[in-house]
Amino acid sequence: MSAEKYWDRYGAGAVAKIGTVTESIDKGFGWTQYDHHGPAEELLCQPGRTLELGCGSGSEVAYLARKGVEAAGVDLSPVQVRHAEERWAAETGARFVLREAVDHLRHTEETYDAIYSIWGAVWFTDPRRLIPAIRDRLAPGGVLVFSQAPAVEGCYGAQGMYGNGFTGKVLPIQRWAYSEEMWRGILINYGFPEVDAYVLEAPDPENLGTLLVQARAPY
Repeated sequence: MSAEKYWDRYGAGAVAKIGTVTESIDKGFGWTQYDHHGPAEELLCQPGRTLELGCGSGSEVAYLARKGVEAAGVDLSPVQVRHAEERWAAETGARFVLREAVDHLRHTEETYDAIYSIWGAVWFTDPRRLIPAIRDRLAPGGVLVFSQAPAVEGCYGAQGMYGNGFTGKVLPIQRWAYSEEMWRGILINYGFPEVDAYVLEAPDPENLGTLLVQARAPY
């Protein structure tokens, strides 16, 4: 699976950059690519149980668990999940699952007050597969929140890239990009009556902002 290989390679390089549990908690909960910028966990609307799709290093899962939330993360990279468990599970009670996001959602019997993705699986999974699976596992009134890069104007839908660049072994990766209005339409079509989608400006307005989407399931 090319996606698993890509995220294993990415995770191996990211491990050295992760701090201790205390350092991670001190950084807070963030949605953007800039530290201490934008909203935090309040977008999750005070959930009792959460699931992060594409949890990577697991720092946000650990942050929520430390605050008393029943927090879990799922990732398809064995490297990422192993390091997340070693770093966070025992001390914070965070739980991590090695599985592809849609596969996990379709097979778990658990429901969640909030399902979220921070530049993670929502960006890299076909929404036709993912969004219905998320909707089925959200509790009544639960929220879906995710962040990713804003779409390049005029370039929407599935997009491909080579994870090893143009000189390494072939490692194709897909991701999905939509405008704020397109995301509203997609989510409403899949049963989310309340959707807020916008681009949060970067600290330096000349830099790339962050697409933030919050959608609430019906009660």
